[in-house]
Amino acid sequence: MRTQVAIIGAGPAGLLLGALLHKAGIDNVIIERQSGDYVLGRIRAGILEQGTVDMLTEVGVGQRLKAEGTPHHSIELVFKSQRHAIDVHGLTGGKVVTAYGQTEVTHDLMGARQAAGLLTVYAASDVSIHDFDTPQPKVRYVKDGQYHELACDFIAGCDGFHGVCRASVPKASITEYERVYPFGWLGVLADVPPVSPHAIVYGNHARGFSLCSMRSLSRSRYYVQCPIEDKVEQWTDQAFWDELRRRLDPELADRIVTGPSIEKSIAPLRSFVAEPMRFGRLFLAGDAAHIVPPTGAKGLNLAASDVKYLSDAFIEQYVEKTSAGIDGYSERALRRVWKAERFSWSLTTLLHRFPDSGGFGQKIQEAELDYLVSSRAASTALAENYVGLPL
Repeated sequence: MRTQVAIIGAGPAGLLLGALLHKAGIDNVIIERQSGDYVLGRIRAGILEQGTVDMLTEVGVGQRLKAEGTPHHSIELVFKSQRHAIDVHGLTGGKVVTAYGQTEVTHDLMGARQAAGLLTVYAASDVSIHDFDTPQPKVRYVKDGQYHELACDFIAGCDGFHGVCRASVPKASITEYERVYPFGWLGVLADVPPVSPHAIVYGNHARGFSLCSMRSLSRSRYYVQCPIEDKVEQWTDQAFWDELRRRLDPELADRIVTGPSIEKSIAPLRSFVAEPMRFGRLFLAGDAAHIVPPTGAKGLNLAASDVKYLSDAFIEQYVEKTSAGIDGYSERALRRVWKAERFSWSLTTLLHRFPDSGGFGQKIQEAELDYLVSSRAASTALAENYVGLPL
């Protein structure tokens, strides 16, 4: 079997890349080691930048997003038991972010790909990539006990942090930068109305960070900072709700509607970047190349911008017969990656309790937050980064 672009990974990054390439008439096949049901069952973030919304609309899957997504016009910061709103919409000339679950994005892209009759190989085992430093790269895998080889012009590694693509690059050819944070996020998903339907609420408290977000007007996602050593079993639903309320201002705490969790997990936080993002005819995109702490809601959006740059590069290669986009992909993508890493790191540092910071660290954070909400310039910088820097 042969295709022009072999895409490894059927998450949102791989599916969106496939949709953009198909729209441009470029043949592609997606190889995914998990089943389709497993991919759809993964619960991830759900805040989309305007640029991501525009891309999904461009490939024809914006209808349900437009109907069911909820625009967020502001960010609310809670510290010293008071809540302060930052008017993201007003400070960015009308831009917003939209709450729409990553699972829904995946569902929409999967449905469109199936309707178009495009090939996605799910539950492929023993996936491996070969000869990407030559003009004839290949992908090998096993499906239903049968060995397969896919010849292609290029390989797009959209297979996540633990995928095969980055791991196949010789160690001497790649540089990895990483920071692992000394705490985790205990997250609860519940079928309860959000405490703030058109804003995301970030809390800085002496007891630790908190976050109030949503997946829809009837499903909410809440988080509290916890020791990385904690186990989910230590936290009952009631203990979680009690702790969340302690970290919010009194008026907001009273508005929290509680209910049984339908998913509860503890996620570690890390910042990670691999450079470069191109190795011959292999290109990395999304979590295969970088991880951001979820504080800035950049993970899915950063993957989407990678995919936009990469699809443009392939279109230039096939349609305009120039390799300029391919040659510049890594540098172009990394410039935006590091800006998103900086923003996510700065928010994480500003809002969380670090084990060695003590009372002094808490006071510094409160002073920084006070400046942030009282300075239009500082608020604008936050808002611009939050809605997404220009592509």
